[in-house]
Amino acid sequence: MSKFTLSRRNFLVAGALVGGGLAVGCSFDGNHRNNAALRTTTDEGEIALNAWVKVDQNGKVTVAIPRSEMGQGVYTALAMLVADEMDVDFTDVAAEQSPVDDVYANITLIQDSLPFNDGYHKGEDTVGAWAMEKVGSLLGVQVTGGSTSVRDAWAPMRQAGAIAKAMLVSAAAKNWGVPASECEVKNGIIRHREKGFEGSYGEFVAAAADETISIEPVLKDSSEFTLIGTPQPRLDIPAKVDGSAVFGTDIMLDGMVHAAVRLSPTLDGILESHDPAPALGMPGVLKVVALENAVAVVADSFWRAKSAVEALNPVFTEGPAKDHSSGSIMALMEDKLESGDARDYAEAGNIKSAFEASPPTVEALYKVPYLAHACMEPMNCTALVSDEAVEIWMPNQAPTLMKWYAGDIADVDSENVTIHTPYLGGGFGRRAEIDLAVMAVAIAKEMKDQPVKLQWTRENDMQHDMYRPAAVSRFRGSLDTGGKTAGWENRIVSQSVGGSFTARLLPWMTMDRSDNTTAEGAADLPYEFSNMRVDHVPVDIPIPVGFWRSVGHSYNAFFTESFMDEMAHAAEQDPVAFRFAHLTTQPDFSNVLKKLVQVSAWDAPLAAGRGRGVALHESFGTIVGQVVEVTVNADKEITIDKIYCVVDCGIIVNPDTVTAQMEGGIIFGLTAALYGEIEIENGAVINSNFPDYEMIRLANCPDIEVHLAPSGRRMGGIGEPGTPPVAPALANAIFAATGERVRELPISKAGFRA
Repeated sequence: MSKFTLSRRNFLVAGALVGGGLAVGCSFDGNHRNNAALRTTTDEGEIALNAWVKVDQNGKVTVAIPRSEMGQGVYTALAMLVADEMDVDFTDVAAEQSPVDDVYANITLIQDSLPFNDGYHKGEDTVGAWAMEKVGSLLGVQVTGGSTSVRDAWAPMRQAGAIAKAMLVSAAAKNWGVPASECEVKNGIIRHREKGFEGSYGEFVAAAADETISIEPVLKDSSEFTLIGTPQPRLDIPAKVDGSAVFGTDIMLDGMVHAAVRLSPTLDGILESHDPAPALGMPGVLKVVALENAVAVVADSFWRAKSAVEALNPVFTEGPAKDHSSGSIMALMEDKLESGDARDYAEAGNIKSAFEASPPTVEALYKVPYLAHACMEPMNCTALVSDEAVEIWMPNQAPTLMKWYAGDIADVDSENVTIHTPYLGGGFGRRAEIDLAVMAVAIAKEMKDQPVKLQWTRENDMQHDMYRPAAVSRFRGSLDTGGKTAGWENRIVSQSVGGSFTARLLPWMTMDRSDNTTAEGAADLPYEFSNMRVDHVPVDIPIPVGFWRSVGHSYNAFFTESFMDEMAHAAEQDPVAFRFAHLTTQPDFSNVLKKLVQVSAWDAPLAAGRGRGVALHESFGTIVGQVVEVTVNADKEITIDKIYCVVDCGIIVNPDTVTAQMEGGIIFGLTAALYGEIEIENGAVINSNFPDYEMIRLANCPDIEVHLAPSGRRMGGIGEPGTPPVAPALANAIFAATGERVRELPISKAGFRA
């Protein structure tokens, strides 16, 4: 990988991130009438009224979506925000991917990086949140992740719709010679209430383009919503059903050639030497290209490129990863529980005094392995490099980073890099990485003015991912005479996802290895503990780790909610009742739990060999409670009979999307709990494809029942929160059915089979 060249702009941005000083006092443009970015995408007859809204002469409204559509429904949800404020019939609305521009920066993702003790995460307006908003605006990074798409769009995209509507109404009013305040809109038709004038948006869009709105329009009150909160059909579904949807693997360009790679067997290996002759003599082969950690073959078809690259025998130099295997990594992390320097993330009372008064009743050690993203669509990138410009077609979650790195690799200004983002066949954080873009541009640079499609095989993908980190977590807990928690102590050991990501992609950013993601879901619990301490020990291991659906919550929820069950058992209390006892000042959590008890018939008896398990967890501002019902036979074979899910994400935009995301998140987390494990031997991943990295299939997917329980709380995310609770709920159900604790995932580690 070429070293990223720090431009003057990025230097200023880096300074703002690291020191914060450059952000304070700066002026930021909140003018949603700016249509410069969207003007570049207008077709004949379309007019861009601002950065998010185009209207054509037939009244069709096209909404520019600044986030990547990877099945989570953002094309629909974000279009609904605009359409509701515009009072337009949703059948007259289309969505398209926005261009890459600073105006589409994801501010909420930056704000979510604030420390846990900042009130922003409790819904408060804080100086920290304000400062991070300014930093996010300055940075201008367009990215999809952190379950932030709708949360981040909630204000700006509604404002964009309201401004577009105001411009159209103003144009109509001037045409009719009446005050704009006397006009109303319904389903994209503007009417004058008294004189009976009426006309469609399409009739006035040309004139509206010249309108200036001096006063920011007032956004609708929730009681006035006509679309938001109602189930609407997904805008991306018809194309996905009829086959016209374009994913990265579908890209076909005139003159396009194909590339395949042979990667280093070890995770940090470097290409030392290669002999291109065996490949160059094969049919259709055009070129052999040496890369930092791979050798690539370019040919006139992917099959020929793949066959040729497999005929090569490159020599790789092994890095430090060769000294690490799954067993030694786990042993290292367990050792760090005693010897590592920990960073405190949460502390209340005096845990030492609490344990002296009430010695620990329960102690437990939990473990989880590395996990791959295993997106349905294997990794791919198509690149076209000329002397002055780069064009990329790639399913990605971070187009701004693609621009920066592509420009650096091709030696062109990043402003001359164009990123096309087709549909993503799964993302889960993997497609926020830029390794494929860097590799494709480096190859395309050797094939100037000819588009090159780089396609990784499933084996490439599985063995060279940026994995969900392995982690261990040790607990000690004590109970008082009333059966409540007297002391709660938790130490986590893992690699830092944030530190690993920034070291790879943003080396000019300084980040402590102990970033907040390591303790999220453990340090920010809703439970009321008088004495507690949660800390984390960072560990340096040369295994690349990255953002995986729900990040730290994906393992910390398993740890904490399993241990809550162990504490309840020690207190001889029902697991739900024990949780209620620790939620006396948390009505939102209690309400979710109450609803869960009701819908799951928690108190109803079950036959022998069957069990129910519960878990309650908040992530990305959304509370999710789940109950898993299982049957376990004498051979420790598990059948998952049903999963109940209750979710409170605050305001709901499209309830169908919330339900679908809960179902998808549950299946994702359940797959990991039942089967997920990346195994490493001497620095090399030995898993290669789905036969040895199993997935839940239709045949063993349980019935899932989702219930929405929205409250008045601040809007939460929805793409990831369904994943964390399912593993602990499953483990707790297994204990209820068998009396055996599952403290390590996948469940096969405890001898159980799905």
